[in-house]
Amino acid sequence: MNLMHIFTDIPILIVITTFVTSIIFCIKKYIFVNKNLKIFLNFLVNFKKSDLNFRFKEIDEWMSVNPYVSGAWLEFKNTLIFSESVALKSEDDDLTYQEVSSTVQNIQTTVDPLYFFNEESLVTSKYNSKLLASIPTILTGFGPLFTFLNIAIAFGKIDFSTQERTIASVAGLMSSMQVAALVSVIAVGSSLIFIIIEKIMYGLICSKPLGQVQETIAHLFDNISSEKFLFELLRETKIQNNSISNLIVAMPNHFKTALNAGIASNLVPYLENLIFGINQMNKQLKENVKAGGDSVDDLF
Repeated sequence: MNLMHIFTDIPILIVITTFVTSIIFCIKKYIFVNKNLKIFLNFLVNFKKSDLNFRFKEIDEWMSVNPYVSGAWLEFKNTLIFSESVALKSEDDDLTYQEVSSTVQNIQTTVDPLYFFNEESLVTSKYNSKLLASIPTILTGFGPLFTFLNIAIAFGKIDFSTQERTIASVAGLMSSMQVAALVSVIAVGSSLIFIIIEKIMYGLICSKPLGQVQETIAHLFDNISSEKFLFELLRETKIQNNSISNLIVAMPNHFKTALNAGIASNLVPYLENLIFGINQMNKQLKENVKAGGDSVDDLF
């Protein structure tokens, strides 16, 4: 049979066209995913864990306006825990800031970042992955479909009216059977080739940048459970309560010490001066009495 006649057969053309179109669709979508993952990765590498607190607004704005990652980012942002601080005023009215928890020094998350930035959210949801996964099944299904269709058409053309027509129709039947068998072979072969190409392309174009993105974002945001964070807050509260209790217990002694120091430094010299003045007045009165004068007039 002529090779051109085989490849111009409509069932074979349908199988080949479906195969080529599927390959083009697959490569096009994978290149789209690869391009966006590289853009995302190039943005993430500009940040360090230590400066997230200062540059979080920049991250939030970029993530929120980027349609490729905005959905996953909005869900992930709700799990973030920021390093909060409290303002404390010293005796000199100077403000000092103290962290609420000694272990939460940067932005942390209560859920693993890979739960949100995973294969589904960053790769398979960006194209019709179910259609792409069903293409091998469709190609394989074309085989028996067109095979039995060709056989049915070939049997319908058999003519036993004369010997010449019988020989010609049988020859046509054999030719149709050959084409029918080739349809199955091409359909199954194209399905296997598509699976191989799709797996290789996915690994090279999608899996590698996806792994880099996940590794980078997991390095930026430390994972801490909400229970652990609450435990840290409880620990810090107990430490502060203990400090306050010690201060209350020591306050009477400090008050007594401060009172004694105040009396010793201020009240005692005043009383000494007062007693000295009284003694001087008493001495003057005695001298006036001895002199026989009016004590009150001399005093004033």
